[in-house]
Amino acid sequence: MSGIVDAFAPDLFARRRVLVSGGTSGIGLGCARAFRALGADVIATGATAGECDRARQGAGGGVEFRELDVRDGAGVESLVGSLPGIDVLVNAAGVIRRDAEHDPAVFADVVAINLTGVMAVCSASKPKLVEARGCVVNLASMLTFFGGPRAPAYSASKGGIGQLTKSLAAAWAAEGVRVNAVAPGWVATPLTQPLQDDPERSRPILARTPLARWGTPEEVAGGVLFLASPAARFVTGAILAVDGGYLAT
Repeated sequence: MSGIVDAFAPDLFARRRVLVSGGTSGIGLGCARAFRALGADVIATGATAGECDRARQGAGGGVEFRELDVRDGAGVESLVGSLPGIDVLVNAAGVIRRDAEHDPAVFADVVAINLTGVMAVCSASKPKLVEARGCVVNLASMLTFFGGPRAPAYSASKGGIGQLTKSLAAAWAAEGVRVNAVAPGWVATPLTQPLQDDPERSRPILARTPLARWGTPEEVAGGVLFLASPAARFVTGAILAVDGGYLAT
């Protein structure tokens, strides 16, 4: 973590209030820890109490974890309404259910979490973001740009995140709110563990990635920090690939 946050001023987000949905593991937790290391007050959510408990034990302190199922509209409104303000919203909540997503019911549930849930959190947070002249950073994916034969719902939802990011950027700009996204490449997280563990599946991924390795959540967090920082104050509607060069090949 120190290698990433050392690239930024240590108090860059001091007194800033950051909400990270899906912030109990993987990229979301990496983002929550990075913002906290740079002085922010951070609330990170997880879908279950168990996820939050595990994150508390391993996060190293300083991040407040709260339970939130982004499919629960009333729960989203309640949590966001309880916050004194939001300067930065990071939408990292997401699931993938490879192969099972060809079932329409599973497809709908994945989209409800990965796309509709993001919109619910954005919509509930908008008044506080407007008040703070804040920003949103969504988690897109390489599958924002490519099809995923084994994950049609995940791919569709992440394609939707790309378009939602652009649409909200255009809609909210006049009110001073920026909306961007990062598109992680192949990152070592629990979500990609089955791919990492299968040499036949990981080999072509690494072969196509010019930097020839899996990324880390902290490296994706670096892109999120940039987009949330004053250095990106004229950036909105962008999808920043953090992919080791995967899109370039």
